[in-house]
Amino acid sequence: MAQKPSIPKGTRDFSPVEVAKRDYIFATIKSVFQTFGFQSIETPSFENLQTLMGKYGEEGDRLIFKILNSGDYLSKADESLLAKKDSQKLTTAISEKALRYDLTVPFARYVVQHQNEIEFPFKRYQIQPVWRADRPQKGRFREFYQCDADVVGSDSLWQEVDFVQLYDTVFTKLGLNGVTIKMNNRKILSGIAEIIDASDKLIDFTVALDKLDKIGKEGVTKEMLEKGISEKAIEKVAPLFDFTGTNQEKLNQLATMLASSAEGTKGVEELRFIIDTIETIGLQSANLTLDVTLARGLNYYTGAIFEVAAPEGVKMGSIGGGGRYDDLTGIFGLKDMSGVGISFGLDRIYLVLEELGLFEEVAQPRPDILFINFGNEEALYATKAIAKLRAEGIKSELYPSDAKMKKQMMYANKRNIPFVVLVGSKEIEEGTYTLKNMSTGEQLVYKLNELLQVVINS
Repeated sequence: MAQKPSIPKGTRDFSPVEVAKRDYIFATIKSVFQTFGFQSIETPSFENLQTLMGKYGEEGDRLIFKILNSGDYLSKADESLLAKKDSQKLTTAISEKALRYDLTVPFARYVVQHQNEIEFPFKRYQIQPVWRADRPQKGRFREFYQCDADVVGSDSLWQEVDFVQLYDTVFTKLGLNGVTIKMNNRKILSGIAEIIDASDKLIDFTVALDKLDKIGKEGVTKEMLEKGISEKAIEKVAPLFDFTGTNQEKLNQLATMLASSAEGTKGVEELRFIIDTIETIGLQSANLTLDVTLARGLNYYTGAIFEVAAPEGVKMGSIGGGGRYDDLTGIFGLKDMSGVGISFGLDRIYLVLEELGLFEEVAQPRPDILFINFGNEEALYATKAIAKLRAEGIKSELYPSDAKMKKQMMYANKRNIPFVVLVGSKEIEEGTYTLKNMSTGEQLVYKLNELLQVVINS
């Protein structure tokens, strides 16, 4: 008995309808990227393993899909490592390449490798799949697309202002009104850790603070104590547990709290510039909010941090995120190259649009016109017309076999094709085409040029 076909967990097949919806999202994001002056690049699906390892932290390294060397990959492996079953050390002996984990590190590698060909500041966008050996769940897959935009070679805060506007423009065009663009700054988090004498525990502090909405004040306090942060230190940051008010009120509270920290004060000033500017310009449909618990990507973010949440009432993780990195290219030898970037979570955006019924206007893939097949002579006559229609950009199709008329018409109905052309011996003799409007049932006879105009103007 043949084995039932299947696909790996965390991957998906996409039907023509699903592809059309995804293409709609891609096209919308790509259009806005280009409007904002970004250029497109592409990088390989897999990179050298050493390019990726050590760039995402210990957990990230575990989630990288390694590619076994071709041929007898065990022949060069150290026998003592094989005997010890030391998978971590063995990996480098049997795997030299890996599927890319994200688009940011490959982009940094690209910038360093092509630095003499690039005009800085370099604004690039990239829409390609990435792979992570994560546990699959709703909105989280092992293969998924990332849609990234980055500016490298500029430390101007106007870039952050531009990215807030870019997020707002994309989600407004998608009809996804009411998203929340959360912002924080790595310098603020460092400043908070500094004033409580816990700079050496910055990661532990921010990871615990990030869980405030999930485990509450008591849970966060307990976790901080377990990580060795003193009760006195926790008392100093207690106001963060009830951090409410407008963005301006939050900025003022932070300015007071971080007055003794030069790093923290700089972070407040940077956020104030971005928030003040956006409040002056205004947004179309998104909300910008200062969220001091936001602590994503601390391994390489050095300034502003972004995260986008779906509209209220939609249960979904972040649908976008990013931030400022002062020296990401430094990992490949190009120092002091500041950059800032954001990413759109395509698959989660798709699920949100689906849940909110925002795909109604997406055109489904189908021909504009179908020629009925009555036999080889008629099909040849139709094919000549189809070539001219296609040259004018009209999606045209010939039914491939001279099946029963009912079957061919059912095909047209199921694919929602608006026009059907019937060609018999009479039409061939007269050089005409009988066009049937599938919505009205009306049938009229036309010459080819007339037929062309009717379809174009419909």
